[in-house]
Amino acid sequence: MSNFEQLDAWVDAHFDEQVAFLQQLVRLPTDTPPGDNAPHALLTARLLGAYGLPVEQYALPQPEVLAAGLQSITNLLVRRRYGQLEGQAPGTAAPKGKTILLNAHGDVVPPGEGWAHDPYGGEIENGAMYGRATAVSKGDFSTYTFALMALEAVAKPAQGSVELLFTYDEEFGGELGPGWLLRQHIIRPDLVIAAGFSYQVVTAHNGCLQLEVTVHGKMAHAAIPESGVDALQGANRIMTALYLQNEAYKQVVSQVEGITHPYLNIGQIEGGTNTNVVPGRVTFKLDRRMIPEEEPAVIEQNLRALIADAAAQTPGVTVDVKRILLARAMQALPGNKPLVEALQKHVEIVFQEPVKALGSPLYTDMRLFSEAGIPGVLYGAGPRTVLESHAKRADERLNLEDLRRATKVVARTLHELLN
Repeated sequence: MSNFEQLDAWVDAHFDEQVAFLQQLVRLPTDTPPGDNAPHALLTARLLGAYGLPVEQYALPQPEVLAAGLQSITNLLVRRRYGQLEGQAPGTAAPKGKTILLNAHGDVVPPGEGWAHDPYGGEIENGAMYGRATAVSKGDFSTYTFALMALEAVAKPAQGSVELLFTYDEEFGGELGPGWLLRQHIIRPDLVIAAGFSYQVVTAHNGCLQLEVTVHGKMAHAAIPESGVDALQGANRIMTALYLQNEAYKQVVSQVEGITHPYLNIGQIEGGTNTNVVPGRVTFKLDRRMIPEEEPAVIEQNLRALIADAAAQTPGVTVDVKRILLARAMQALPGNKPLVEALQKHVEIVFQEPVKALGSPLYTDMRLFSEAGIPGVLYGAGPRTVLESHAKRADERLNLEDLRRATKVVARTLHELLN
């Protein structure tokens, strides 16, 4: 039996334990907002420690966490180093060979309504586990942990290292997760595999710009509306102008397979005081997805100009525009070729079908590694599409056979690249 087949057999033999590990992670909520996620990090660290995987814990400074709109964050890092330099004491310096980092995030959007299953139950039905974050991306806490354990049990590398990085602010952009650890020079891997959400090997993804737009008018009694300035009418004109852009965006086509065109969504709106009062203030938040070919500074400048022009159509209103998030697109870097080829090879063996290297319309914190010049891809347990997984919708679920197979693929890939 080859080492690859032994890795597969180890995953199969320990799969019930792997499923139980994921259930424990799902059963402790990490809704973000509010983003009080340090308790989940402590649980995860305790579980990893029980598997003989010592964890470095990085509790973020509270002022930085609060400034980001969150409550608590502790990032987790497991370093497994194989082989030593000549004359080197164990664990005192970086080993020979490549360092491959596996990154997944534990923070998730709140469950919302419409669930037929307990969003924190980890219930299993018809071969799938249901619960918030099963697919995105506590599932890959499980994928990566058990792939590493399989590697060490079956074919411990003679050189190189593997790092597990579990973070808790991806929904808010990742700047306090991978971004913070990169800025502090705590991590500097050669290659990265970040949490996936499809069978494909994702090498590029969209960027995202989020703006908060506040339209100020003047409150007045609805019986004498001319004595006020209707902020909602002003906001309506601005939103109409923004939505009209989506037709123009369809003509801007990305050259990256898997990514189509830019688009804009207004996801939240609030304002006014009562039904019989002319609204004096309205705030809405917009999300502008940017294809890899677009320049974020230009996109933001154009949106601000469009908002100002539309606001001018309602005399008396003023507008404040605040940037909430700027996530640049992930670009495919030349150095990712060995990783891409190894993943494709083992996906085809394990899944018995070929997969492409594609772009994705989503955005993730993998872009932070790309911006730092570190090649990587998105790959992990997941369905053929995000839609199938119900990610960010009611009844999110993960097919357990997808979890099993993805774990085998990652273990095989680590074995190939480190040997």
